Amino acid sequence: MEKNGLLATIYLPKNNYMIRLGLSILFFLFSLLVIFKAPTNLLWRATVALTEFPHLLMIASLLLLVSCYWAEKYKLSSSILSSIAFIIFSSTIFRTYNRASTIESELSANFSNENYGVLKNPLQTPFSFFTLFTGLNNNTIAHKSIVYKKTNALELSLDFYSSNTNEISPCIIIIHGGSWREGDSQQLPKLNSYFANRGYNVASINYRKAPEYTNPAPIEDTRDAINYIVENCKELKVDTSNFVLIGRSAGGQIALLSAYTLHNKNIKGVVSIYAPADMYWGAQHPGNKWVLDTDKVLGDFVGGSVKDFPEKYKQSSPVEFVDRNSTPTLIIHGQHDCMVSFLHSEHLQQKLVANKVKNYFLDLPWATHGCDFNISGPSGQTTTYAIERFINSVLSE
Repeated sequence: MEKNGLLATIYLPKNNYMIRLGLSILFFLFSLLVIFKAPTNLLWRATVALTEFPHLLMIASLLLLVSCYWAEKYKLSSSILSSIAFIIFSSTIFRTYNRASTIESELSANFSNENYGVLKNPLQTPFSFFTLFTGLNNNTIAHKSIVYKKTNALELSLDFYSSNTNEISPCIIIIHGGSWREGDSQQLPKLNSYFANRGYNVASINYRKAPEYTNPAPIEDTRDAINYIVENCKELKVDTSNFVLIGRSAGGQIALLSAYTLHNKNIKGVVSIYAPADMYWGAQHPGNKWVLDTDKVLGDFVGGSVKDFPEKYKQSSPVEFVDRNSTPTLIIHGQHDCMVSFLHSEHLQQKLVANKVKNYFLDLPWATHGCDFNISGPSGQTTTYAIERFINSVLSE
């Protein structure tokens, strides 16, 4: 067999021009999700994968482009479509490098005092292209499940990841997302192991869910989880003067509201990851129902519609509780979020700035909801870098 014939066979048989064209069209259409917000829940899920594994899509579209060399029909159209797809998939990498170039200086300007010194082997850069392939150096830490609260109806547990230092260490409380009605403490556990490997205790908590339980039930559960850890601090080896709350999506709303309303001086920082921080505004400006039925989700959690219970929505809105004594806050949100509007985080930052509360807003131009699910992806690396720098700067000796 001739060399060219062999290469053609490796990529795509030259007679299968319709398959090549179809793949080129498919890659092109999927690449548009990198630019535009997903119109349905299923396509949102696809967008997360497309933007957090861009290197794999780049390779696939490049191979498809190379295979067009042997095409007998539709060579130009297939080449153009696959080229556009390759460029768009590559744009995520370039945009990540561009955003990452300012993160360190911006964090230093807002949080210059890294004084606790617990963090072991921190990320040296907000983003590395090679880490997409190699992954972050992150050994899995075994956790133990602990029941921290019992009621007549249920038991609530937390997953506790002990610091690898085996010394008394600060504790990070992780609060999962899931529209207040789904998810559990095992959501995205790699970040939990990451911080346990770097000198922190981590407690990923379960909480009471909607629609059976409404606000402020999860905030009460967060308070009780912290109280349990304090009561058992000797056994768990927790520094009870240093807690940080981290929440994703609905968990971010819980983390923010807990930090701003519990008035616990030992909560030194809160991290909001694509959280609905302005529930009252959000209920009045619902998103695309094909992605998420905002009216139902919010109604189940708050206990009714915003028209019937406007005060309950305000009581569920972290922005309503920001004042000059509020907890230092790290906000993370993707501009392409089709589930929780980016404006939630803008409203929160505006309120924090107005009240002169220490904060930093890590806005990610390419990212959508759930962008941090791959800890080694563009969003995973940049968010992890920002979170660990933030935590290390707000904790005290």
